Amino acid sequence: MVLNAASPMPRLIADCLPSDHARALLVARVWVPDLGPVVALVAAGRLHDVSSLALTCSALLDLPNPADLLRSALAAGRLPVIAALDAVLKNAEEASRDTSLPWLLAPCDLQAIKATGVTFVASLLERVIEEQARGDASRAQALRAELHQILGQDLTGIQPGSQQADEVKQVLQARGAWSQYLEVGIGPDAEIFTKAPVLAAVGLGSDVGLHPRSNWNNPEPEIVLAVNSLAQVVGVALGNDVNLRDFEGRSALLLGKAKDNNGSCAIGPFIRLFDEHFDIESVRQCEIGLEVWGADGFRFDGHGAMSSISRDPLDLVKHAMGSHHQYPDGMMMFLGTMLSPTQDRDAPGQGFTHHVGDVVSVSVPQLGRLVNRVDRSDRIAPWTFGIRALMQSLAGRRP
Repeated sequence: MVLNAASPMPRLIADCLPSDHARALLVARVWVPDLGPVVALVAAGRLHDVSSLALTCSALLDLPNPADLLRSALAAGRLPVIAALDAVLKNAEEASRDTSLPWLLAPCDLQAIKATGVTFVASLLERVIEEQARGDASRAQALRAELHQILGQDLTGIQPGSQQADEVKQVLQARGAWSQYLEVGIGPDAEIFTKAPVLAAVGLGSDVGLHPRSNWNNPEPEIVLAVNSLAQVVGVALGNDVNLRDFEGRSALLLGKAKDNNGSCAIGPFIRLFDEHFDIESVRQCEIGLEVWGADGFRFDGHGAMSSISRDPLDLVKHAMGSHHQYPDGMMMFLGTMLSPTQDRDAPGQGFTHHVGDVVSVSVPQLGRLVNRVDRSDRIAPWTFGIRALMQSLAGRRP
């Protein structure tokens, strides 16, 4: 791994809390040495064990009014302190982590990890470019210009599945510009896929992984809905859907390999529960930021608005979960990205791709900041703690 002596990670991790954290209800998962993962509430600079209410995040989110229950339990002194938050954050960065001390995990556990694709026009056009380029980054710039000339802003504001969308489809088919990505972007059916197995997501400060054969890839900053088993959205987190553009561009049938690798899914640092201060309407108005720092001096800083999403977040939940498909442990749902780096990095016309050692920050003021460093998926820490290990860890513990 390439480590930059001037790495911004410590500073960014220290800045991981929401801007209004004093009133935010933040659920975390903490690895406690000699015990295992513990679900926690962030309050007054401390991490409080919520095992008296629920042993898993999945179970906590299924409780009626979890926000009110957590407030009441905290006020009654029923949530013992695990550790000071500052101390845990200082141990977040995987490269310097002391495994004898607690650190943060991804805040979800038994929930299925689902994702939606091409939900923003910007990402829709980039998926079409990947398809047309057949995974060759050198062709992307010319294809981008050609597609913008053909499509312009015709897709902005089109309601997916509407009569207008069908008319646009017919026009694009006549021009030879139709694509499977346009089908799910403005057609009646949203793209829903499994991003990672249960418990495979990494959290704040951990390394994210790129397949060792990928030469064209990018971060995808996203908001992640926390949905309980009743299909109710009860909170949100930040996510980085690490994406391999060359794999998926060569064939849509390589989506699984493009999306699901060791460390390719980061969620965190917390799940912010809905309450009177933050709800689904707040999500619709969020502004998301993406920053990339490279050891080579590269810097990317961009922002995008959730208001530009083409399908409402609650509609996307209905596409994934309902009478046609249940998730008894709930799900975490990535909402898609409106922001991907495309600027040239290594050579003119080559666009953006990650370098080992890149530091990636995904941020929303009301949700905080998720920070990870990039390495190859065959060189980062292997994923060894799965469902069986969690069940063994929880055996004997009682809420």
